[in-house]
Amino acid sequence: MGFFLETLFGGLMVGMLYALVALGFVLIFKASGVFNFAQGAMVLFAALAMARFSEWFPLWFGFSSLVLANILAFIAAALCMVGVAWLVERFALRRLVNQEGITLLMATLGIGNVLDGAGQLIFGSAAYKIDVGMPKDPLLVLENIFEGGLLLNKEDMYSAVAAGTLVILLTLFFQKTRTGRALRAVADDHQAAQSIGIPLGRIWVIVWSVGGIVALVAGVIWGSKLGVQYSISLVALKAFPVVILGGLTSVPGAILGGLIIGVGEKLSEIYLGPYVGGGIENWFAYVLALAVLLIRPQGLFGDKIIDRV
Repeated sequence: MGFFLETLFGGLMVGMLYALVALGFVLIFKASGVFNFAQGAMVLFAALAMARFSEWFPLWFGFSSLVLANILAFIAAALCMVGVAWLVERFALRRLVNQEGITLLMATLGIGNVLDGAGQLIFGSAAYKIDVGMPKDPLLVLENIFEGGLLLNKEDMYSAVAAGTLVILLTLFFQKTRTGRALRAVADDHQAAQSIGIPLGRIWVIVWSVGGIVALVAGVIWGSKLGVQYSISLVALKAFPVVILGGLTSVPGAILGGLIIGVGEKLSEIYLGPYVGGGIENWFAYVLALAVLLIRPQGLFGDKIIDRV
């Protein structure tokens, strides 16, 4: 039982990080009606900005405090993501208002490629590290209940708390604020939203900025765990089955989908891996997403779209 709980907690921690990346997809889809294939590139670009600014600022301004360097780097990286959001709206989305969804989808593919190239040009293409001071040593708990206790990863616990806090704040933002309701209105119908005075361009800048901040937090967490390199954008691929499972329009669905996939791939790797040769973690999420598409295409919490003729 102790080993099972360790695996379960590990899956929940990883699942929360998957949910954080998936949240970026959901936010932009809710406000623009397009699946943002640039989200992985945004995670990479934000992580690169954080890693490089945390190196550059102490050299530029002559201080040695790691905390100050990380705070300034996070602010600078966040401003970079807001700048990216403005550029995306100004030079891409503004010209594609009321276009077909496939047109916007292809635009996000192009934006992703531009961000990949720009990140390499500005910040370099080597592997970098992000050190935000999260403890790497494990934590031993419940020694009196289970023989040997439960071994938990402190870094995963802190990361999950940070991701969960951000998810709660964003859920409240979408449900309780005037801007959040405007974002949902824009997603339903661009023309109708404009007709009642909602500034479409400003709304898109806001949602892409929020998506950029989410990408930054995800990039910092994953960069701290794995280092910042161009393979980190592949982490976003795990967010695809998460949003398919939870539903493209559901913030709670992104959370639950991330937790289900995180736990499912850990448990299946441990308990089924020996019987099928291992490697289940690499494909479990995609098989589960395929099964959901066959049974419930809109996902667990997604809106069912009915077209009446």
